Order: sequence, then C-alpha cells, then structure tokens
Amino acid sequence: MEPVTTVLAGISLVKASVDFIKSNISTAQDIGQIAGQIDALFTGQKQVQEASNRKSGVGLADQFGVKSVAQETINARLAAEQIAEVARMVDFRFGHGTWAGILAERQKRIQQAKEARAAQLKMEQLRQQEMIENFKIGAIAVGLVVVIIGLFIGVMTATAGVIVK
Repeated sequence: MEPVTTVLAGISLVKASVDFIKSNISTAQDIGQIAGQIDALFTGQKQVQEASNRKSGVGLADQFGVKSVAQETINARLAAEQIAEVARMVDFRFGHGTWAGILAERQKRIQQAKEARAAQLKMEQLRQQEMIENFKIGAIAVGLVVVIIGLFIGVMTATAGVIVK
C-alpha cells in the first residue's frame, strides 16, 4: 500500500512552513531568517510528489481508483497553491524576482549535486576497473612464475636424469 503517512507528512510540512513564513515574513530582515522554512516547503512538496510516484506493488484499484487519483491531484494542487502564495509573499517583502532567484539557485545546486554524484560514481567505476586490471596483471604474473618454476624443475629433473645415467 501507498505510504499515506508520507503524503500527509508532506502536506503537513507544506502547510506548517507556509504558516511560519506568513507569520514571520513581515519581521524578517533577510531571506535567511525564513530559508529553513522555504527548504521545508520544498521538502514537503517533494514528499507529495514522491508519494504519488511510488505506485509499484500497489493494486490496480488503489493505483487508478478515483479516490487515489483525486487525493494525489488535490494534494499536488494544494502544495502548488501554497508555494505560489509563498512566492508572492517573498517577492512582495524582498523585491520582485527574489523567488525566481531562489528557484534558480536551488535548481543550480540540485544540478551540481547530480553532477557531483555522477562524477563520484564514475571515479568509483574507474577504481574498480583499475583493481580488476591490477588483479589480472597479478594473476598473469603468478601464472608466469608458476610456469617458469615448472619449466626449471622439469629441466633440472631431465638434466639430473641424464647425468645419473
């Protein structure tokens, strides 16, 4: 079943963040004083979106039922309305374009984090390939040593047999 608590937590987080911002925006000296609540607002929105995307293992009736679709649609719209309201409040308090700047910076940081994860994954893959190559080289070297020792023993045994006769 879909984790209903995640959806409820997401919507609750959005509402609580908006309530805090509403009550404190007029006294905020800079955006940093409400930044934590803006982060919580985005977190709540993400939880609502993820909950509606998480449908694997859910029965068809739950997944496509009118109640489920309606609830997801309403929750998504409520979150969008709340975010639009915060955007208007932030722009009104701190100047036009402030919210757009916040969204642009957030998107930039999300992209940077994705790129950093991709780079780290690539480095880990390169290290793993390097370890495999080193193991292959080591195995070949051990194999050659065994063959050389075997040949040496074979030559010594053959030579010892010739000398004894």
